[in-house]
Amino acid sequence: MSGVLPEIPGVLSAEEVITSAKHLTRLQTPTGMIPWFPGGHCDPWNHVETAMALDVAGFPAEALAAYRWLANIQLPNGAWHNYYAADGSVEEAKLDTNVVAYLATGVWHHWLLTKDSGFVDAMWPVVERAVEFVLDLQTARGEILWARHADGTPWSFALLTGSSSICHSLRCAIALADHLGHERPRWDRAVTSLANVIRTEPDAFAPKHRWAMDWYYPVLTGVVTGEEGRARLAARRPAFVIEGRGVRCVSDRPWVTVAETCECLLAHLAVGDRATAETLFAWVQQYREADGRYWTGTVYPQEVHFPGGEQSTYTAASVVLAADGVAGSSPASALFVDHESLLAPLPGLATDRE
Repeated sequence: MSGVLPEIPGVLSAEEVITSAKHLTRLQTPTGMIPWFPGGHCDPWNHVETAMALDVAGFPAEALAAYRWLANIQLPNGAWHNYYAADGSVEEAKLDTNVVAYLATGVWHHWLLTKDSGFVDAMWPVVERAVEFVLDLQTARGEILWARHADGTPWSFALLTGSSSICHSLRCAIALADHLGHERPRWDRAVTSLANVIRTEPDAFAPKHRWAMDWYYPVLTGVVTGEEGRARLAARRPAFVIEGRGVRCVSDRPWVTVAETCECLLAHLAVGDRATAETLFAWVQQYREADGRYWTGTVYPQEVHFPGGEQSTYTAASVVLAADGVAGSSPASALFVDHESLLAPLPGLATDRE
């Protein structure tokens, strides 16, 4: 690892990053699972997000334990269930494609930080099985269906946020395959067609226009770039941003969420808008507690936290990853910011970041 912790002078110190990471380690169970909060459930997507934050903050052993937990519980078909209870039992049996794909992002992130060849070799079969599960739900047009029911029946529609995140995860998986010398032409074709449908066929996805993630995720994940990305972010800023507070999770409710705000600021960084990214990051710090936790969401003008009392691990993790993106401190800091530097380019993408 580089040993350089993210720090934004006057906003968030390296010591505060460590404090947040220690909070995450205290909640990690002996199996390696990281629940949302004490006694809460765990979903593999946010679990990976938290493992990445642990790596950034200098806790690679805890991150490795998190990835080993996923490897140990992977289903024969390559998937994971949507939610696991605090005791490790299955809480929700649905198999969500975005949840399954995200492991590839975490594994590539860990490699970029640690250059741990043993880890990559051990996790490659796990990633490969996960990707094949996901691609079996890709339609002829290119989008990837949301999920399978526990009995294997596929859901009938795709989600823009999920497919955008999957596109980024597939690029991470392809980078991992290239690094290991494995050719996966099916993956190359899949990611190209997926990116194309995201960029050109909005009707391919279930309408979720009130959700902020559908607004910024195509930019965050490097599918919509350059001037087009900047225009996309500008177009719906009034609908989703409460000035001085952060990003609403939905456009028709005054519910600011820290994780969405952190993801959105990374999207701004990806299209070269550092000023907005730094402003959003500064706003996030009003939701921090002294022990490193962050409130998941806040309702305005009442300033009531929601869900009641929740200070989720994935929320603190999103702040650590955003700090790394803003500071550019780690070898993986550009993973959600400068996609072309760490991933193979997507055909037909504009890459200007002026």
